Amino acid sequence: MKYSQEIIIRLPREEVISKMEKPENFKFWQKGFISYKHVTGTPGKEGSRSKLIYIMNGREIEMIETIIKSNLPKELHTTYETKGLYNIQKNYFEEESGTSTRWVSYSEFQFSGFMKLIGKLMPGTFKKQSLQFMKDFKAFAEEGKSVKNN
Repeated sequence: MKYSQEIIIRLPREEVISKMEKPENFKFWQKGFISYKHVTGTPGKEGSRSKLIYIMNGREIEMIETIIKSNLPKELHTTYETKGLYNIQKNYFEEESGTSTRWVSYSEFQFSGFMKLIGKLMPGTFKKQSLQFMKDFKAFAEEGKSVKNN
């Protein structure tokens, strides 16, 4: 399954990237986020791997994030792997003006096992969650709103 989404954030690109790349900020805009642990490589650089843990639908989900391309502030490509799911994310950050940034995200999900059924039956769920992360980041970056206690 492949799709793309975009959102305009009313902040300069450098400020958007600064807020986005800090793991200590994840809890404010990624609902269900529990922890982040760097595993290998140089943090934030290509080849770097990290373990992320989330609570989703009452279940603990562990994902391995790998940075496959880092050309910040313009683009960041990552993969996320968990049981039954492989996700490729290609994120682009375009300056709209000196005060706004267009974040364009291309997502590709590859499913295996039981997750194949979930992917076929509920493709909208993945798109909706991706867009919600983007909206939650926008609210955090622009207004300081947090999803932490929602």
